[in-house]
Order: sequence, then structure tokens, then C-alpha cells
Amino acid sequence: MVEWVISSGLTDYAQALRVMEERAEAIARDDADEMIWLIEHPPLYTAGTSANPADLTDPDRFPVHEARRGGQYTYHGPGQRVVYVMLDVGRRGRDVRAFVKQLEAWVIATLERFNVHGEIREGRVGVWVERPEKPRMASGTIAEDKIAAIGIRLRRWVSFHGISINVEPDLEHFSGIVPCGITDHGVTSLVDLGLPVSMADVDVALQQTFGDVFGRE
Repeated sequence: MVEWVISSGLTDYAQALRVMEERAEAIARDDADEMIWLIEHPPLYTAGTSANPADLTDPDRFPVHEARRGGQYTYHGPGQRVVYVMLDVGRRGRDVRAFVKQLEAWVIATLERFNVHGEIREGRVGVWVERPEKPRMASGTIAEDKIAAIGIRLRRWVSFHGISINVEPDLEHFSGIVPCGITDHGVTSLVDLGLPVSMADVDVALQQTFGDVFGRE
């Protein structure tokens, strides 16, 4: 069974890391159920294992944490739904690439509940939305903004870290980093797209679409 936990308020990042690592170890020992943890953090930046120090453009703005997950720099803060995913990837096929694709599909299915068409782009991690109302790129292509980030780590075939979906964060807070090392695209949120969506709405959509992607238990 998969346990769902929704934490109110803002959760300290170091505390979240401890909880995730302890739960992942317990799942690997078969001492605990898999877990989906929905939280918000106070404003902070995290550095993944591929982070380039030059992409931290304002290091004194918010606390910076070594995340020990894949990926580069990202931002977490109020108004962003962080979804920590502690699942037994060993039992689910031992295919990390397929697991990441499932996470992407889960985000896209969740966004579709709000009539937002999320897409994956080769060479750009995360989920993106087209912004035809913005000026086109220098190449002539439609502008795109990132609406969700994905970064995981596996230990003994159990995942932790996960995804984050921008519901209504302060988008200006992203300006202290180069998000995921990508300089020529912006970030957006559900509210920035003009949708009156609450965190609770997103939580319901995440739970409704999870079984379609990962199987119902």
C-alpha cells in the first residue's frame, strides 16, 4: 500500500531529508509502506549532484542546501507543492528511466485536470507549457515556461525526493538561480497562467491521477 501524508505549514528542508532517508531505508527493509509526502518549504535553493556553482547567482538571498538528488539548482518555497516520492522502484521493475517517465506522466496528468497541457522537452528536465501570448524565441519558436521540476535519488532501489509543481509561488524568487541550468526559458505557475487553483485542488488531482500512472493498490 502507498501511504499519503499531507503536512500543513512549512517544513524545514533538513528535517524533510531525514524523514525521507529514514522512510526509504524502512521501505527497503520491508518495514514500512511506500509513501507520498506532500509538503511546502520555506524559501530556499537546493543544489543537485550536477549543480554548477555559477548558476547560483544570488547565494545570500535564501539558504542553499545540498540536496543529494539528481539535477542542478532549483527553488522551493511557499505556494509550491513539493511531492516527495518514496516508492520501491525495485519492485516496480528496476527501470530508473521508465520511473522518471512515470513521474513526468503523473505531472502531466495532474496538470490536465486544470486544462493545462504540460510537455516534455529533450534536453530540458521537468514539465513545460507553451506561452503563445509571450514574444517568440529568437529562433522563432513559441516561448515556453517551466511549471514543474523533477529530481530523484535511489537508495537500495527505493526512491526519494521527487517533483515540485508551481501552484502560486513568488516567481521572482527563482531569479537568484539559473533554474536547472536553463537560461533561455522562464518559469510559470498555475495561478500565473490565470487559473484560480488552490494547493488543495492540486493535492486532489495528484491523488486522482496517481493510480492511472503507477497502478492502483
